[in-house]
Amino acid sequence: MSDQGTSAQQDASESVDTTVMREFDGLTGTILSVICFLIAFGHLYVAFDPVLSELERNAYHFAGFAALAAVYYPMWRTRGGQAPLALDLIFGLAIAASAVWLAAAENAIYDRGVKFATMDWIAASICIIGAVELTRRLTGLIIPTLIVLALTYVAFWGKFVGGVFAFPGLTVETVAFRSIFGDDAMFGTIARISSTTVFLFIIFGAFLLRSGAGEFVINLARAIAGKMVGGPGIVAIIASGLTGTISGSAVANTASTGVITIPLMKRAGFQPKFAGGVEAAASTGGQLMPPIMGAGAFVMASFTQIPYEHIVAVAALPALMYFLSVAFFVRIEARRHNLPPMPSEGQTLGRAFRDGGASFVIPISVLIGLLVSGFTPTYAAVFGIAAVIASSWLTKTPMGPKAVFEAFVMGTKGMILTAVLLCAVGLIVNVIATAGVGNTFSLMISSWSGGNILIAIILVALASLILGMGLPVTAAYIVLATLSAPALAGMISDAFVIGQLAAGTLNDQAMAILMFGVPEQAGLLAGDVAYADAKALVRSLPLEIAGPLRDLTVPTEVSMAAILSAHMIIFWLSQDSNVTPPVALAAFTAAAIAKAPAMATGVASWKLAKGLYIVPVLFAYTPLLSGDWPAMIRVFVFGVIGIYALSAALQGCMERPFGWVMRGLCAVAGVAAVWPDAIAINIAGAAAVIALLLWNMRALRVHGPVPV
Repeated sequence: MSDQGTSAQQDASESVDTTVMREFDGLTGTILSVICFLIAFGHLYVAFDPVLSELERNAYHFAGFAALAAVYYPMWRTRGGQAPLALDLIFGLAIAASAVWLAAAENAIYDRGVKFATMDWIAASICIIGAVELTRRLTGLIIPTLIVLALTYVAFWGKFVGGVFAFPGLTVETVAFRSIFGDDAMFGTIARISSTTVFLFIIFGAFLLRSGAGEFVINLARAIAGKMVGGPGIVAIIASGLTGTISGSAVANTASTGVITIPLMKRAGFQPKFAGGVEAAASTGGQLMPPIMGAGAFVMASFTQIPYEHIVAVAALPALMYFLSVAFFVRIEARRHNLPPMPSEGQTLGRAFRDGGASFVIPISVLIGLLVSGFTPTYAAVFGIAAVIASSWLTKTPMGPKAVFEAFVMGTKGMILTAVLLCAVGLIVNVIATAGVGNTFSLMISSWSGGNILIAIILVALASLILGMGLPVTAAYIVLATLSAPALAGMISDAFVIGQLAAGTLNDQAMAILMFGVPEQAGLLAGDVAYADAKALVRSLPLEIAGPLRDLTVPTEVSMAAILSAHMIIFWLSQDSNVTPPVALAAFTAAAIAKAPAMATGVASWKLAKGLYIVPVLFAYTPLLSGDWPAMIRVFVFGVIGIYALSAALQGCMERPFGWVMRGLCAVAGVAAVWPDAIAINIAGAAAVIALLLWNMRALRVHGPVPV
């Protein structure tokens, strides 16, 4: 990347950062870099030789990153200055020491009958207060407020809440103990994911970036798509998708690739707000792109107990569908404004691969190969890091000891926010599990939606948008999955139960449960049950009847697909805060680079990212995540055709602009192509889309492009 591009990237990053890290140089900077290196190398070592217990590893993980967060992010920053470094250092060391103390004190606490000694009280208080304060510094006020509300709910004011959310209350000591040592607490399941897989993949991404893989991605995208219609926009999509494999962060993707792709798009004639919207929408897709998917794939694997390699395998087609949906908008916009292809700048596939391909292709291939072979993601990440170092010597930028050191430091600094956030969110998740709020919320979703999956998805989408105003994507997914995934999974599973009941193939035990649970429907159940009646009956069942009925009726593979679909719906919808005003973090980052109005760029990115809302509906109603590859590919093909038609309807153009009648036809054909469980309608819709495209291409040949 040129010096000019690097400078632009730095300027853009500085212009959009809401939390600015302290900069250190000299001896202090060297000492902190060494500490960052030791933290990263220590995690790498423990991944191979588990010399620590899980609790110790998670506690030390939080300790190290809490100390770094306190030092790098000041307690306050004003025009007149910022908090003294000494104050932040003391605060960070106090949190780190408290976390280490609690890990060492676990056995003694159990020996005392789960009773805290004075030092345990002090350490637990400092850890919890430290988590609240550090999340305030890193993410704003929403997460700290949720933590305080959650902890005080189970300790104090829950007993005063009426209705389904009433909670009798726990002692302060019980709340403190569960907040630290519970399975879902600060040092529990989510912290385990952070201290193992997530951090190692962040380091892997840092090594890829330091080896020059980011520059290769841009060059590869230029070579593939540079000369296409809308080429600069397609370059942005390819570059952001591949960069997502490295970073898994929408804002980071936007800041890193946007400084190259947004000026390219503007030079090609795209409006600044559209160029920014393309980059934001494409970068959001980076979080959906296997094999990393931000931290979401690892959290999802832990929540669902579905193997990580299965999740990333079935996530590939939906991610590709999303990127194609953005590409359709780009090509249609280029055709609508008669924008010519980008002139050749001499970049070819051969040159791109010769200059830097090895440092990207070989490590990613090693990573995927190990995952497919059955290695854990942790081991795959470690070997992937080694592959980056080795393969870099086949490029123009071989990684020596200094580059390796810098990559470790870069990875640790890039992990600070994620590590503190994931550990702190455990405080909220622990309360949700302890108080049973998740089950209650799931019941409310089932009740409000009347068992209708589409309405439930809309409710989850609204909740994700509200949470996304203050929570980073991963945190929003964790909270929403804990609250609403059981309800969504249950409703998706019910589709199988309804089909069995309507077909008359429900087994005797299941029929007995139905007869017992809804005796007033005995007359209906005695004969053939129409599909509409079966749907109404199953949707009206109380949870105590619906749960056992699903257990007896739904096969394991169908149940697993339903659980995965529910979590993937929530994960996809959690991304909308990147591109949906009034928040639109990635879009605002792109707007700063494009020098375009922030809100207009946000609206453009929201329009371009329609796949975020269409694909989750396919998750719910089709076998897109079932693992049945022929069925998945069929849904994918019809889905791509349908999304293209819907994009054309929204933009009023295919290869040539058209009017409202054609828009209506495209919309109807697009919906028909994606309509679930109706192959005849899908074929008819796809045929109509193709016919409309051919008609439009003929109009282009006969009449030429519409003058702009």
